[in-house]
Amino acid sequence: MAMGDFEIRDDRAAGRLEAVTEGEVVGRIEYFVLDAPERALVPVHTIVEPAHEGKGIAGSLARELYAVAAREDSAVAPLCPYVIKWVERHPEQAPAAGPELIRAAKAWLAAHPERF
Repeated sequence: MAMGDFEIRDDRAAGRLEAVTEGEVVGRIEYFVLDAPERALVPVHTIVEPAHEGKGIAGSLARELYAVAAREDSAVAPLCPYVIKWVERHPEQAPAAGPELIRAAKAWLAAHPERF
């Protein structure tokens, strides 16, 4: 998916949604896939390289994460502070995750600290 002067690709095996410009990863959302209580993508960190800040990369990554989840009929359980703020600004693009799902995502993350 191309956006502005970067494209977004999903590296599911690595758990990263990446913004790429000229072959260089300039931003990413690190996430994991939760299977229970329902299938969900769980964004943990959003990182944009300092030289590329202010270009809308983080917002585009958040938007695409929700689009990927919708295509896969998955929920999104945001733990990343940036994605949580993005959701507050774009509720029409980001279906809310229930408290049980957020609790399950936090429990998975606590049980797998080496992942992030």
